[in-house]
Amino acid sequence: MRGAWGVGVCWVSNEKTHEKLVATNRKARHEYFIEETYEAGIALTGTEIQSVRQGRVSLGDAYAEVRGSEVFLVNSHIAEYDYGNRFNHNPRRPRKLLLHKSEIRRLDSRVRERGYTIVPLRMYLRGGLAKLEIGLARGKKTWDKREDIAKRNVQREIERTAKASGRERE
Repeated sequence: MRGAWGVGVCWVSNEKTHEKLVATNRKARHEYFIEETYEAGIALTGTEIQSVRQGRVSLGDAYAEVRGSEVFLVNSHIAEYDYGNRFNHNPRRPRKLLLHKSEIRRLDSRVRERGYTIVPLRMYLRGGLAKLEIGLARGKKTWDKREDIAKRNVQREIERTAKASGRERE
């Protein structure tokens, strides 16, 4: 479904809230085990939120890190706004994530453990505000990834055979 601005973003509709999905990080679920998820707000400048509304966001190589008592989204790319002037934003600048203190403390203690990191899963707009779903993640080994791919292939094959047997009955 195309968004209001004609770009390839979709509306995820809930009975109580309307969310516009802006970007997803599909690589995160492939490369990490997601143990906990959190919803965080993002502190953005004016030209950044305009680009987010146009869906010009990439979370591919992004991660979050705790600095003191704050959490920052690092290495995400929000394209420069086309109609911005010389005060346009830096596309790869670190962006502050807005979380409760207790959530930041919990994330910080878990990240200090070996093998945990914070990865962004998806960015969306809710009520005009940009939100980011982040996950506390543990890295997968190569054999874990192969195992997931094998499970997916088996499931696909089961669905194919069930569909073919359904056609034969008719």
